[in-house]
Amino acid sequence: MKPLLAFLISSCLLSPAFAEIVGAEGFTYKTAGDSKQELFVFQPTDRKPGEKRPAILLFHGGGWRNGAPYAMAPQCRYFAGRGMVAIAVQYRLIPQVTIEGCIRDAVSAVRWVRSNAERLGVDSNRIAVGGGSAGGHLAAAVGILEGVDEPGEDAKTSARPDAMVLFNPALVLAPVEGFHFELAGGSERWAELKKILGPSPETISPYHHLRPGLPPALIMHGTADTTVPFSTSELFCAAMKKAGNRCDLVPYQGRSHAFFNLANSPEDFASTLEDCDKFFVSLGWLQPRPVGGSTDSQR
Repeated sequence: MKPLLAFLISSCLLSPAFAEIVGAEGFTYKTAGDSKQELFVFQPTDRKPGEKRPAILLFHGGGWRNGAPYAMAPQCRYFAGRGMVAIAVQYRLIPQVTIEGCIRDAVSAVRWVRSNAERLGVDSNRIAVGGGSAGGHLAAAVGILEGVDEPGEDAKTSARPDAMVLFNPALVLAPVEGFHFELAGGSERWAELKKILGPSPETISPYHHLRPGLPPALIMHGTADTTVPFSTSELFCAAMKKAGNRCDLVPYQGRSHAFFNLANSPEDFASTLEDCDKFFVSLGWLQPRPVGGSTDSQR
């Protein structure tokens, strides 16, 4: 077994129940009405008092209607093991809020972490966001959309992340001239999406707001994904580069939706984290892993 894969399985798969968010400290980052939203912080064990580390906030998937932050705990444990402050974020779900409400929570979470950077040991200039599927959409939305703030929230502190790490993300939520893709479920799936996306889906579609000066992005996407087609990430990445932004797209050949989850494939789980690792090393946020501490996976 490859060293990194063995480490991940021993530290994540065999750890206590994810629902307990073992090893994380919980904080309330926002109260909206009677609803308190929490985030769960995994600290690097080798962080010294007063030392500031890069951070990553991870948003779970579930179609904006389901899921919970413990789903990203395995990734958080890995990043904390690599020396980052890793944070799994809770956000309100449909029908309690619209998708815009989900985005507002994601924005609030990043702003709270930056505002509390000293307390958390976070380098406020090296805050990444990430997530899978709908969570990938929220991460991209925080990095790209403007003006999606909770009413009454102090927006003086920037919520713009410094990097984005996206697993099969939903990036194209509105029509694009000359571009067409199919979804599993056909017309019924489209009808369902139209209901939850609302009358103006382009306002929450990251692709439709691309411009120069956006945070660098890494996208990992299965080529056989019929829930969020791979072609949407290709379209997004090409447009990012055309605008002068960095966008690295890593195709996983023949993989379907949510291939990156530990429960679906420990090998792909490990390989996507290695992709993330290389991305952060290239940004200068992490030191390279020691020789022999990586894994090879067929994509």
